[in-house]
Amino acid sequence: MLKIDHLHAFYGKSQVLHGVSLQLVGGEIVALLGRNGSGRSTTAKTIMGLVDARGSVLWRGQQLLGKKTYEIAQMGLGYVPESRDIFPTLTVEHNLMLGQKPGQKTGRWSMGDMYAMFPQLKARQHAPAGVLSGGEQQMLTLCRSLMGDPDLIIVDEPTEGLAPQVVMLLGQVLRQLRARGIAVLLIEQKLTIALDVSDRCYVMGHGSAVFEGTPEALRQADAIRREWLEV
Repeated sequence: MLKIDHLHAFYGKSQVLHGVSLQLVGGEIVALLGRNGSGRSTTAKTIMGLVDARGSVLWRGQQLLGKKTYEIAQMGLGYVPESRDIFPTLTVEHNLMLGQKPGQKTGRWSMGDMYAMFPQLKARQHAPAGVLSGGEQQMLTLCRSLMGDPDLIIVDEPTEGLAPQVVMLLGQVLRQLRARGIAVLLIEQKLTIALDVSDRCYVMGHGSAVFEGTPEALRQADAIRREWLEV
């Protein structure tokens, strides 16, 4: 479904990614792990056309590099950025409506599905999104992306700053996405949640992938965890 080969990315003259290669298939959760500054978020932004890059990013055989972000989204990719980027003066419901693609009539997800997954949003559907808590804003951003009916969703640091019970809820939702055949690229620092929900994982360091394997293999890879993950 998604295949990245020898991806190099740049902010101006500064090179951030150095030959990253990874792949995902439908209905798979892949965790992208690493310390801050390792290149995880840049990988996500590059997939979505937000960073200058060279190499190859194939989505169902089509090259994404060189395409506009809105074109990539229309091809079936969703993106939940770490910054959340809600529209604070619009209501929760209006934020969700903005997630739908132009002309979209049906999809795997309805407004009712969103409210069933996150009852807190249902209770505040007419409130301005700017008054939501951090956890509620994270829920809203995820749901807004799902309203566009993506086949792959990239979720950047969804658990940062959230209460443990909200983290558990997000884990349940990610499993629901997998059950519906949606691929998830999960960028995360918390090993517990990442290893619990993912099918495979990559570890990044200094802009390159330094490990690929199953969660169990990473649990056994003490040297990798010490060098690239543990503080």
